[in-house]
Amino acid sequence: MLQIYINSQHLSRSMNRTTLMMLAISIVLMTTSCKSSKGEKDDTTVYTVTTPEVATTSITKDYVANIQSQKNIEIRAQEQGILQDIYVDEGQTVKAGQPLFRIAIIGSAQEVAKSKAEAEQANIDLQNTSKLVSNNIVSRNAKRMAKAKLSAALADYNMARIHQQLAVIHAPFAGILGRIPNKRGSLIQNGDLLTNLSDNTNMFIYFNVSEPEYLDYQMHVAERSKLPLKLILANGETFPTKGFIENIEGEFDSETGNIPFRAKFANYRHILRNGETGTVRMNIPKRNAIIIPQQSTYELQDKKYVFIVDHHGFTHATPVEIADEQQNVYIISKGLKSTDRILVDGVQKVKDGQFIKTRYKSPVAVISSLQLKAN
Repeated sequence: MLQIYINSQHLSRSMNRTTLMMLAISIVLMTTSCKSSKGEKDDTTVYTVTTPEVATTSITKDYVANIQSQKNIEIRAQEQGILQDIYVDEGQTVKAGQPLFRIAIIGSAQEVAKSKAEAEQANIDLQNTSKLVSNNIVSRNAKRMAKAKLSAALADYNMARIHQQLAVIHAPFAGILGRIPNKRGSLIQNGDLLTNLSDNTNMFIYFNVSEPEYLDYQMHVAERSKLPLKLILANGETFPTKGFIENIEGEFDSETGNIPFRAKFANYRHILRNGETGTVRMNIPKRNAIIIPQQSTYELQDKKYVFIVDHHGFTHATPVEIADEQQNVYIISKGLKSTDRILVDGVQKVKDGQFIKTRYKSPVAVISSLQLKAN
């Protein structure tokens, strides 16, 4: 009986070990089956590919702008004296020829009176000398000397009158006055600044252009010179009137490699003033532009890449250069051909050189769906 009991206990332990082994094998098989199923699911993923859309569009270029009046001058004193009268105020609009300042030039009236008297005396001397010459009392050279003295005296008289007239300073053209730094009674030296005068009827807008952009402009100057420009003001609003490029300076800046362009804008309601800043916006037409969705790109080390999928289904990471960024799309300047098939979705999932299954979707359909999502 004891022998039968021992055999029965041994058999029970053996069965428990067998059961545990079978259970472990089942778990391993289930895990392998799950991984296999997951791998099969990955292998069946179908990615969307498309080709770039080729169309005529426009590229927007922005340039920092410096705004200047078409005329802007400094009005300075031409004689030393006391600022006797100020007929205008800062920021006032004046007409051409309007009196601005009067400077009391010390001794100007006395100088005029003295030179006038000297001219009259020289005239009397000439008359007396002429009589003496006619009576053959003095030579003709004496008459010539008397004429020369009269001419010199008249020149001094005219110069004295001009100096006196410089006491009143007039506006050389219509415009807006700037700051007036001196007050009545101030001692004014020859050359001192009295104010600035700006003609703001039209404004000159200066902006710097790089050498490649300059060459591109010159190669299409007949078309580009007719393109209207927008001016974005410092508050972000667009100036009501549009301008056009008028002139290009004669040489490049050796330090920056840029060349200044000048555009002309009509000054709507005289909003613009000399010295303002803004942004010139130029919309440049681009024919046969290569356009791709933004979502088909990824960034690596500050460079943009796309995946080109070859006819065998393998991916190739390709760098591209962006000419312009618009809503949901990029305009490509370098790196793609119109026939290249690029990956649209799953850019972050696939790797370079990976085989994938694809379905083709036309570029028009892809971009239209992006615009619908954006709206």
